Amino acid sequence: MAGDLEGWAQGSDEGSRLRISDNDRHRVCEMLREAAGEGRLDMEELDERLAAVYEAKTYGDLMPITADLPGLQHTPPAQPRPAYAGLPATRYDSSIAIMGGSSRKGVWEIGETHHAVALMAGVDLDLRQVRFTSPETTIRVFAIWSGVDVIVNPYTRLVVDGVGIMGDFSQGRDKVEPEIGPDSPVVRVTGFALMAGVSVRRRSMPGGGSRRPGMLGR
Repeated sequence: MAGDLEGWAQGSDEGSRLRISDNDRHRVCEMLREAAGEGRLDMEELDERLAAVYEAKTYGDLMPITADLPGLQHTPPAQPRPAYAGLPATRYDSSIAIMGGSSRKGVWEIGETHHAVALMAGVDLDLRQVRFTSPETTIRVFAIWSGVDVIVNPYTRLVVDGVGIMGDFSQGRDKVEPEIGPDSPVVRVTGFALMAGVSVRRRSMPGGGSRRPGMLGR
């Protein structure tokens, strides 16, 4: 059973906050029983640790339970690197369109704050393959007689709190079910739309892929 958990090795701090499954609990319980059978734990310690396993909710909760047992010091699995992680990316801190259009899509880098300004124009921000440099990114939108579309993938947490003045500033219906986790980046879309429309939508990854986006440096 110990070999089943060797894939936990070399996880991250973020990974320790990931939720565990019933299968994870069962594997750790079997490992504890084997340790008791080898004389490493007495029956009272075994009962206490088994109870702790079934109360555990994250990989971080499990690690202290086996920390003093040889061969069982495991950490949670590292998050998968997206397929585009090694590709070069250009950073954009603003997207401005005046009587024209501006489009950001594919692999690009976004800072902690991004300004989207549209005057009688259109701005498209596709964040599905973006590289985040901060756990929370704020997009400040200023739209007048314009249209601004923001697209995120299933793994991004959304907060939309902009104001529409004789216009619309809202999150549209998701095209795919969200898959939010403790390490999901947060995108906050704020600002105002004057006689304009600002739409924020959640869609699947380009090409139907399912790999998670990555923070810069992962």
